[in-house]
Amino acid sequence: MKTILEIMRTSPVIPVIAIDKLEHAVPLARALVAGGIRVLEITLRTQHGLPAIRAIADEVPDAIVGVGTLTSPEEFGASRDAGAVFGVSPGLTAALIAASKSSGLPLLPGVMTPSEVMVAREAGFRQLKLFPAVPAGGVGMLNGIAGPLGDVTFCPTGGISQETAAQFLACKNVACVGGSWLTPKAAIEAGDWDKITELARAASALKKA
Repeated sequence: MKTILEIMRTSPVIPVIAIDKLEHAVPLARALVAGGIRVLEITLRTQHGLPAIRAIADEVPDAIVGVGTLTSPEEFGASRDAGAVFGVSPGLTAALIAASKSSGLPLLPGVMTPSEVMVAREAGFRQLKLFPAVPAGGVGMLNGIAGPLGDVTFCPTGGISQETAAQFLACKNVACVGGSWLTPKAAIEAGDWDKITELARAASALKKA
């Protein structure tokens, strides 16, 4: 099983995906992988989250499927059983820490402040999601905490676009960024998988400084 850091270093962008129609899951994943984006975060924001993870895990072997929006301990086991190989949460609680350890599902927890980073570090986490990244201070925040908390690697997510992603990737404590711009709803609804592949190709071409 890959570690969270290995997963984060697989590609510069992790798309944050909400599946509104289950039939879109596999072709969307295939389109992203075709463009060089293999790490996919399927969120539990819709009823199709777990079935989509299962379908992608079964039918798109080159995809590294993770589950997003983990907010309760019960979701860890179900997500792992569906085929997720890592989890992402918007924040971190004692219950989520325990669930991650008991389920064996590696977790990328969300933090927003230096104090939250320190709490996560004390719990053994060195790879974190800065969320929501832009409201939290963006590039300035990441650069500001790189000195006192230099052993932490981030995946900033929230408010990042194709135009600003490179600025975040230039931060020494950033391994990748998360974003939803790779999966515009209009393209998904139209079944324009070539458009998705084009966006994925542009994202995968972004280089970590």
